[in-house]
Amino acid sequence: MIRFEDVGVRYGSGKDVLRDLTFDIKPASFQFLTGPSGAGKTSLLRLLFLSLQPSRGKITVFGRDADSLSQTDLPGIRRRIGIVFQDFRLLDHLTLYENVALPLRVRGYEESGYRRDVIDLLKWVGLAERVDAFPPILSGGEKQRAAIARALIDQPEVLLADEPTGNLDPSLARRLLRLFVELNRTGTSVVIATHDLDLMDQISARRMVLNEGRMQIYA
Repeated sequence: MIRFEDVGVRYGSGKDVLRDLTFDIKPASFQFLTGPSGAGKTSLLRLLFLSLQPSRGKITVFGRDADSLSQTDLPGIRRRIGIVFQDFRLLDHLTLYENVALPLRVRGYEESGYRRDVIDLLKWVGLAERVDAFPPILSGGEKQRAAIARALIDQPEVLLADEPTGNLDPSLARRLLRLFVELNRTGTSVVIATHDLDLMDQISARRMVLNEGRMQIYA
């Protein structure tokens, strides 16, 4: 689905943030992306989401060379890749229902065609009673689950999550991990960036470990 070949990233005239990355994300796969702070995890997620261009190397996404994609191609490709940001990025003036529905609304879909899907998705992430709530009154865990629901509303083939359990207690972190595992079982490839070793020990999954810009992969 996604392949990196000798990919590197450098910001300005500074040193390489990422170097010589060669790996792939296979269909229906599950992997953790880990490494110390400053190792380049967020930069790698941006490369995967096509919001950052590599300084060198080749990225292939769904069989297409990322360098060949035009600005009109990118939205369609990105709809196949969901992303959950570390800071949630929910809009405080919209209800949870409206936040989750927003990607479909901005594309001009009629609410009658997606209302049931949005409500069912909020139920799936355990927010059935919070459909009409606004983000400022929600807990961190509720915001995180809402952000996951919004990332999933377009039924992506790949889901990227940046430190999704970083500020949660262990019990809620395990609950969120189970949601990701269930999603993976439906066929979505999952990439979770995390430094939480206890979380990674909960399941058997590939580990992509960044250190000083280079990657080692453990099955």
